[in-house]
Amino acid sequence: MFKKLVVCLSLAGLAIASAAQHRVTLFEEAVLNGATLKPGDYRLVIEGDKAVLTRGKQKIEAPVSVEKADSKYATTSVRYTTGNSGSSRIQEIRVGGTDTKIIFDSGAAAPSAAGGR
Repeated sequence: MFKKLVVCLSLAGLAIASAAQHRVTLFEEAVLNGATLKPGDYRLVIEGDKAVLTRGKQKIEAPVSVEKADSKYATTSVRYTTGNSGSSRIQEIRVGGTDTKIIFDSGAAAPSAAGGR
């Protein structure tokens, strides 16, 4: 029984550790999954087909697809698109020091249940 518990806890720890974590700085106000993000530093965690951006108590989840580039990106960059309301929406994030490009689902429009704004 004890061995099973230890194995389960170890596997859970590996699953948590395998989530990709990055720091991202937004230089302008932007909308993600219906929530407004103010300029500043955010923690970005990728878990499968979901991204979570966190800053203080604000936590926004959004569906994503992750692509690999042919080479590593020198710096982290955020690409925006302008919505019908004129506000900037996060379209993709290219993670510096990696070959990872995170593309946000353009159909995501409703605030997340994870406690957006």
